[in-house]
Amino acid sequence: MSGIREEIEAVFADAGAKGFLHAREVGVPGGLDVSAGGDHPVVLASVFKIPVAVAYAREVVAGRLDETERTKVTARYRIGGIGTAGCADDVEMSWRDLAHFMLTMSDNAATDVVYHRVGQEAVDRVLGDLGLARTRLIGCCEDLSASVVADLGGNPGSDLEALLLGEATPEQLDKLAVRDPERTTSSTPREMTALLDAIWTDRAGEPDACERVRKTMAQQVWPHRLSSGFPSGVQIAAKTGTEPGIRNEAGVVTLGDGRQFAVAVFTRAHTLEDRLPAVDASIGKAARLAVDHLHAQTATP
Repeated sequence: MSGIREEIEAVFADAGAKGFLHAREVGVPGGLDVSAGGDHPVVLASVFKIPVAVAYAREVVAGRLDETERTKVTARYRIGGIGTAGCADDVEMSWRDLAHFMLTMSDNAATDVVYHRVGQEAVDRVLGDLGLARTRLIGCCEDLSASVVADLGGNPGSDLEALLLGEATPEQLDKLAVRDPERTTSSTPREMTALLDAIWTDRAGEPDACERVRKTMAQQVWPHRLSSGFPSGVQIAAKTGTEPGIRNEAGVVTLGDGRQFAVAVFTRAHTLEDRLPAVDASIGKAARLAVDHLHAQTATP
């Protein structure tokens, strides 16, 4: 085990980052795993949208939420970014499509509208039901953004993007609460693979609810992190997460022989540059090492 851990740690070091990884085969309780800092507390960033999606799917399947009902994404939620979060005008969509945008493109506005409809209590219930005691959510995207604005000395109406790109010093960015797992939404890589395993084995909710989450995660549009480490033909269903200097992804890798592996990778770069292609790529490289190791160790003779 120490050999593969050292290989993975070297991948992160070569990319200029510190990395934390956990990997396990899906549906194999007590099976072999790979851990490189797998129990270390980590900032979730947008990876938190996975339990939000589970809570949403549970509500739909239970009949408490009509997914075809339409709702409006208003100016309150337009904090910038992709999808409805960056639209200039109000957008009306179904709950189903908002949940789709939340996972596939990491639309922050869509996430917050869904989160407020479902409620923190429902999300916490997902975590509690699965025994994820070290995973905690402190609000949604607007709460995380408000934290950044406050840390940078802005006002509630301040332009977050302008603060981050134009006025914030490296010292201010380094001390942001959203970069500290003790002060923001956080978990561990091991608990994230436990969550993924529960989703993929229909233990996170009713089978139909879990299938909804799996199907949507498989449509994520970002290929530059986890997917970058695997060849065509390997299926990836995952969710990214990003904060200043932090690049994450957690997902399930399905190999050609049908075996599936849950992998959660969290990184902290040694720089606060806004573009970190080497760190992005290290997520895929490290995940590939872990999956290949587990696949070889547990292969049928």
